Amino acid sequence: MTDSNAFDRASPAEDPTWKASWETEENYWYENFTSRPYSLGPDYFDRFRPAYRYGFESAAHHMGRSWDEAEPDLRRGWDSYEHRGEGQSAWDEIKEAVRDAWERITGASTAKSEERRPQVRE
Repeated sequence: MTDSNAFDRASPAEDPTWKASWETEENYWYENFTSRPYSLGPDYFDRFRPAYRYGFESAAHHMGRSWDEAEPDLRRGWDSYEHRGEGQSAWDEIKEAVRDAWERITGASTAKSEERRPQVRE
Protein backbone atom coordinates (compact mmCIF):
# COMPACT_ATOMS: atom_id res chain seq x y z
CA MET A 1 0.00 0.00 0.00
CA THR A 2 1.57 3.26 -1.08
CA ASP A 3 -0.60 5.69 0.89
CA SER A 4 0.27 5.68 4.58
CA ASN A 5 -3.15 7.18 5.44
CA ALA A 6 -5.19 4.73 3.37
CA PHE A 7 -6.70 3.08 6.43
CA ASP A 8 -7.94 6.45 7.68
CA ARG A 9 -10.37 6.76 4.78
CA ALA A 10 -13.51 4.71 4.44
CA SER A 11 -13.70 4.90 0.65
CA PRO A 12 -10.71 5.36 -1.62
CA ALA A 13 -11.68 8.07 -4.08
CA GLU A 14 -9.83 6.39 -6.94
CA ASP A 15 -12.04 3.27 -6.81
CA PRO A 16 -15.79 3.99 -7.05
CA THR A 17 -16.64 0.26 -6.79
CA TRP A 18 -14.97 -0.13 -3.40
CA LYS A 19 -17.32 -0.83 -0.47
CA ALA A 20 -16.48 -0.57 3.19
CA SER A 21 -17.33 -3.47 5.45
CA TRP A 22 -18.73 -3.10 8.94
CA GLU A 23 -15.80 -5.07 10.35
CA THR A 24 -13.33 -2.58 8.88
CA GLU A 25 -15.31 0.35 10.22
CA GLU A 26 -15.76 -1.20 13.62
CA ASN A 27 -12.01 -1.61 13.90
CA TYR A 28 -11.46 2.00 12.83
CA TRP A 29 -13.85 3.33 15.48
CA TYR A 30 -12.48 1.03 18.16
CA GLU A 31 -9.04 2.48 17.52
CA ASN A 32 -10.23 6.10 17.30
CA PHE A 33 -13.12 6.20 19.77
CA THR A 34 -11.21 7.81 22.63
CA SER A 35 -10.29 10.80 20.43
CA ARG A 36 -13.95 11.79 20.08
CA PRO A 37 -15.40 14.56 22.27
CA TYR A 38 -18.30 12.36 23.42
CA SER A 39 -16.01 9.51 24.50
CA LEU A 40 -16.30 8.82 28.20
CA GLY A 41 -13.17 6.66 28.15
CA PRO A 42 -12.01 3.45 26.49
CA ASP A 43 -14.39 1.29 28.53
CA TYR A 44 -17.42 2.95 26.90
CA PHE A 45 -16.84 1.84 23.31
CA ASP A 46 -19.51 -0.87 23.54
CA ARG A 47 -22.09 1.80 24.34
CA PHE A 48 -21.33 3.61 21.07
CA ARG A 49 -20.69 0.61 18.80
CA PRO A 50 -24.38 0.38 17.71
CA ALA A 51 -24.35 4.09 16.88
CA TYR A 52 -21.32 3.71 14.63
CA ARG A 53 -22.91 0.75 12.89
CA TYR A 54 -26.18 2.63 12.45
CA GLY A 55 -24.34 5.59 10.90
CA PHE A 56 -22.32 3.29 8.66
CA GLU A 57 -25.36 1.36 7.40
CA SER A 58 -27.61 4.42 7.12
CA ALA A 59 -25.08 6.37 5.06
CA ALA A 60 -25.25 3.72 2.36
CA HIS A 61 -29.07 3.86 2.27
CA HIS A 62 -29.26 7.67 2.26
CA MET A 63 -26.40 8.36 -0.16
CA GLY A 64 -26.77 11.74 -1.77
CA ARG A 65 -28.48 13.31 1.23
CA SER A 66 -26.76 15.63 3.65
CA TRP A 67 -26.68 14.89 7.36
CA ASP A 68 -29.12 17.75 8.01
CA GLU A 69 -31.58 16.30 5.50
CA ALA A 70 -31.30 12.73 6.80
CA GLU A 71 -31.02 13.33 10.55
CA PRO A 72 -34.80 13.53 11.27
CA ASP A 73 -35.30 10.16 9.53
CA LEU A 74 -32.32 8.67 11.33
CA ARG A 75 -33.67 9.90 14.68
CA ARG A 76 -37.00 8.16 14.01
CA GLY A 77 -35.29 4.98 12.84
CA TRP A 78 -32.96 4.67 15.83
CA ASP A 79 -35.66 3.36 18.18
CA SER A 80 -36.35 0.38 15.91
CA TYR A 81 -32.77 -0.28 14.75
CA GLU A 82 -32.10 -4.02 14.97
CA HIS A 83 -28.49 -3.71 16.21
CA ARG A 84 -29.26 -1.09 18.84
CA GLY A 85 -27.96 -3.28 21.64
CA GLU A 86 -28.88 -3.80 25.25
CA GLY A 87 -28.02 -0.31 26.48
CA GLN A 88 -30.81 1.30 24.47
CA SER A 89 -29.08 4.70 24.38
CA ALA A 90 -31.27 7.68 23.59
CA TRP A 91 -30.75 9.45 20.27
CA ASP A 92 -29.32 12.59 21.84
CA GLU A 93 -26.68 10.52 23.64
CA ILE A 94 -25.36 8.80 20.50
CA LYS A 95 -26.24 11.21 17.69
CA GLU A 96 -22.69 12.55 17.30
CA ALA A 97 -21.28 9.01 16.96
CA VAL A 98 -23.87 8.23 14.29
CA ARG A 99 -22.89 11.43 12.53
CA ASP A 100 -19.18 10.62 12.72
CA ALA A 101 -19.74 7.26 11.02
CA TRP A 102 -22.16 8.81 8.51
CA GLU A 103 -19.68 11.51 7.51
CA ARG A 104 -16.83 9.04 7.24
CA ILE A 105 -18.81 6.97 4.72
CA THR A 106 -20.39 9.83 2.77
CA GLY A 107 -17.15 11.79 2.68
CA ALA A 108 -18.85 14.89 4.10
CA SER A 109 -16.32 17.66 4.40
CA THR A 110 -17.74 20.62 6.21
CA ALA A 111 -15.92 22.89 8.61
CA LYS A 112 -17.82 21.31 11.49
CA SER A 113 -16.97 17.76 10.45
CA GLU A 114 -13.31 18.73 10.09
CA GLU A 115 -13.34 19.93 13.71
CA ARG A 116 -14.91 16.65 14.78
CA ARG A 117 -12.61 14.38 12.76
CA PRO A 118 -10.76 11.80 14.89
CA GLN A 119 -7.05 12.30 15.30
CA VAL A 120 -4.96 9.42 13.98
CA ARG A 121 -2.93 7.69 16.66
CA GLU A 122 0.72 7.04 16.02
